[in-house]
Amino acid sequence: MTERPTDLSSFPSYRRPRRSLLSARKFALMASVVAGLGVAVYGFGPSSGPVNVFSSPAQAQVNNEVRKVAQPVGFADIVERVKPSVISVKVNINEKIAKDDSGDDDAPQFQPGSPMERFFRRFGGPDGLPPGMRGGRGRVITGQGSGFFISADGFAVTNNHVVDGASKVEVTTDEGKTYTAKVIGSDARTDLALIKVEGSSNFPFAKLSDTKPRIGDWVLAVGNPFGLGGTVTAGIVSASGRDIGSGPYDDFIQIDAPVNKGNSGGPAFDTSGEVMGVNTAIYSPSGGSVGIAFSIPASTVKSVIAQLKDKGSVSRGWIGVQIQPVTSDIADSLGMKKAEGALVAEPQANGPAAKAGIQSGDVITAVNGEPVKDAKELARTIGGLAPGNAVKLNVLQKGQDKVINLTLGQLPNTIEAKADTDKEDKGSLSKGTGVPKLGLTVAPANSVAGAGKEGVVVTEVDPKSAAAERGFKEGDVILEVAGKTVTSAGEVREAIDAARTDNKNSVLMRVKSGGSSRFVAVPLAKG
Repeated sequence: MTERPTDLSSFPSYRRPRRSLLSARKFALMASVVAGLGVAVYGFGPSSGPVNVFSSPAQAQVNNEVRKVAQPVGFADIVERVKPSVISVKVNINEKIAKDDSGDDDAPQFQPGSPMERFFRRFGGPDGLPPGMRGGRGRVITGQGSGFFISADGFAVTNNHVVDGASKVEVTTDEGKTYTAKVIGSDARTDLALIKVEGSSNFPFAKLSDTKPRIGDWVLAVGNPFGLGGTVTAGIVSASGRDIGSGPYDDFIQIDAPVNKGNSGGPAFDTSGEVMGVNTAIYSPSGGSVGIAFSIPASTVKSVIAQLKDKGSVSRGWIGVQIQPVTSDIADSLGMKKAEGALVAEPQANGPAAKAGIQSGDVITAVNGEPVKDAKELARTIGGLAPGNAVKLNVLQKGQDKVINLTLGQLPNTIEAKADTDKEDKGSLSKGTGVPKLGLTVAPANSVAGAGKEGVVVTEVDPKSAAAERGFKEGDVILEVAGKTVTSAGEVREAIDAARTDNKNSVLMRVKSGGSSRFVAVPLAKG
């Protein structure tokens, strides 16, 4: 039988005196506090002199070793130097607020794509309005963003979507002074704007970096989130060359420094105190910072701001081609070893490229001897050159490498509207002839009303086919197959058989859809 332990505390002889217990605790507590403060205490022996409890050789050795350890990195010295150059930007926009279906006169209603809609979509507050923003029928709407001085005489950088449509712009400096500013110029394609602040000629300003940041570098974001001016956050460069789908010149730096609504237009500093980028957008399912923010690189800011300061607008080079990426399937169908360069889907009539001899299906692989990685890089490279410049293009044309020289035109400010063939009356699409190897049924274009005279019209798509996976739909017009023009289902099949004979894994087709054309590589079924 297991013997139970005896509770000795129930016997008077084993009870501890409360007074002595409390005294012991007080002494222990006092000793620990005194030791923690690192002061001298008096010993309880015969000696009456002070004794330093940290003066032992062992403790001195520990202290020396600790001093050798690198201290945590702090940013106070950098922030103290750069923070005065950052400003809060306040704008007034005269925007009519329409009455919504619920009858609320003050409900904000903005047209899709309008300056206000873009502003709120990127850095708006709850329900699309930034905190502190007020609006109503016939009233002025106010919004806030960030910016920074780039010269002592008051030139400052911010985002285009911060000041776009503004009737009044005011800035508040780090020391709390408010000044009036005017918009010198803006560029919607890169979302940058240059403003001029009046009232002083000795503003503290920041320098745009000359070096490209490395992934892992420290970054400091300074701005006006939620109207809280002078806020500093820290993080690292998470990635570079990000394409977020905002335009053909996307080349963003991704950072994880917390950036929120109101930081838009503010600077991202490196540890040298130079501006590596301008904060312009965040990825935020929740509406707040989730550690993914995007900054416009300093190299882009320099070139754009220089033009805005000089003439108030940006002029970009233009060769007049519709381009698309070279995928691995497209590269295989063209006999290319690597999927790189930019595929010309269609040269614009009378554009510089068409006049120089560039054709649909050509792949532009280099500009002035510099390799072109993809279609986005070609757009950025050409857009970064001034109109009128002579350029040398390396082109893969019908399997042959060629060098084509041309003079850049000027990128139009607006894109010419093209007829949407999907909305045209094509009449009833006939059954057509099947192309089982692709899962398509096609008919000659000249036999279908409104389809034109070139190519074959897709009248039916097998939903389980490779063509369906590649986005083919009824009404698309196939103009070329494997570089050969086609006018019938028979010619389509012949071109496919020829590609199969050449041991191609896919066949390249030029397809017209919605008024524009593109190349599609469709895998070839075995057997």
